[in-house]
Amino acid sequence: MLSNYRDIIKAPIVTEKSAKLAQENNTFTFSVDVRANKTQIKQAIEKIFNVEVESVNTINVKPRKKRVGKYTGMTNKVKKAIVKLKEGSSIELN
Repeated sequence: MLSNYRDIIKAPIVTEKSAKLAQENNTFTFSVDVRANKTQIKQAIEKIFNVEVESVNTINVKPRKKRVGKYTGMTNKVKKAIVKLKEGSSIELN
């Protein structure tokens, strides 16, 4: 299923809100595979970035209806992970 850690973690989510969370609470937001659970996400973050994870919260974002001209469709469903790191650990996202 999800054998590689890089398959679980897709990309960091960089917004004003996530940047504020990173500065104040040492919390980072990532887009992850829809099938991944909290344990897999924790292990992947710890291995990829070499940090210690305190907690993982996940959010399932439902697909939305979109329309281009006469064609209608849906956006992809997405899973977000909000990862809180332990004191002394940090991730550099450039």
